[in-house]
Amino acid sequence: MFFLDYKLSLSIYLLKYMECKRCLNNDKEYFYLGSKGYYCRKCIAFGRAMIEEDNEAISLNDINEGSEEYELLYPLTSYQKEISDKCAEAIKNNNVLIHAITGSGKTELVIKSISEALKNKKRVGFAIPRRQVVLDLAKRFKGYFINASVIPVCEGYTSIIDGDLIICTTHQLYRYYQIFDLLILDEPDAYPFNNNEVLHGIARTSCKGHIIYLTATPNEELIRKVNNHELVKLTLNRRPHGYPLIIPKVIIFPRVILLFILIKWIKERDKPIMVFVPTISMASQLGYLLKILFPCFICTSKTKNKDEIIEEYLRGNNILICTTIMERGITIKNVDVCVFIANHEIFDEASLTQIAGRVGRVMEYPKGEALFLLNKQSEAVNKSINNMKEANL
Repeated sequence: MFFLDYKLSLSIYLLKYMECKRCLNNDKEYFYLGSKGYYCRKCIAFGRAMIEEDNEAISLNDINEGSEEYELLYPLTSYQKEISDKCAEAIKNNNVLIHAITGSGKTELVIKSISEALKNKKRVGFAIPRRQVVLDLAKRFKGYFINASVIPVCEGYTSIIDGDLIICTTHQLYRYYQIFDLLILDEPDAYPFNNNEVLHGIARTSCKGHIIYLTATPNEELIRKVNNHELVKLTLNRRPHGYPLIIPKVIIFPRVILLFILIKWIKERDKPIMVFVPTISMASQLGYLLKILFPCFICTSKTKNKDEIIEEYLRGNNILICTTIMERGITIKNVDVCVFIANHEIFDEASLTQIAGRVGRVMEYPKGEALFLLNKQSEAVNKSINNMKEANL
């Protein structure tokens, strides 16, 4: 009887004070008592996290000698170098937010911070929402840090998870409990990381040091942390080529008329074009129509052979019809962009800013055109354009 009372009291105590060591959930409704003890159901998709067991960091190899040595393809501008130096100093004692406009070379702003961490034999993680960006960025970093072990970890690339610099999707951070001395979270305002409590918690428990947040569109949570002095904010409103952000042209008409405007706009261009639409079904419908007139490709979250389609699209002056899956992390030379039905609820302020930011990113092609087609007024469109104009001041 005493043993049963003790076990009941222990269970009540654990429920009151328990916290998931992996995702930091402390809502007792998400804890379940199984045959081996309590576990967290909030992050159950990543496997059972037993509350009464201590999480152990995985064993990784030592950091390679000389892994900190790097060489950039292009020297940093004076503005980039200033932010890079300030970040490398601030991250020693603080978490940092780098608010850098699209196309400003924000990835290069953290190279020095990564190098100094590797020099001190510290493990570095670089987490990104999208798989394709992980693979692209891993290639870039392998070119920068030729003596370092740079490992991509994402769907299809999980057989090797040990490296000096680990580039991964945010979902893969669960593998690295208390591993990273420096963690860089790229586009923390993007799906699926944005407003995802589980991924936020897993990111925090993967890092035993400090975090750099990289984004062109900080959300309210990041701004709150800056205002509460939880983050040091660094801002860069210049692209390396010195040209301003492209401000989108806005046209408002009924949808049928917008379709004819889009066709006319495409015909006037002899260059790559991206047409963003709000839904997968609209991508299919619009693609069916435009393929009659133009070389046209479709890319959505349901597309199975995305890599092959993007490769084919890039071979000429083609049209890519896509959803917001392509709004970030892709740079296409000399591209023009259109958002069809830009007033749709799927396109928020950050999304529209990111899409417009695909234009004019490359040094050789700093100009171009972005077009927002609306069938009614949109507050998100107005805010996005005002923010881009303000960044150009």
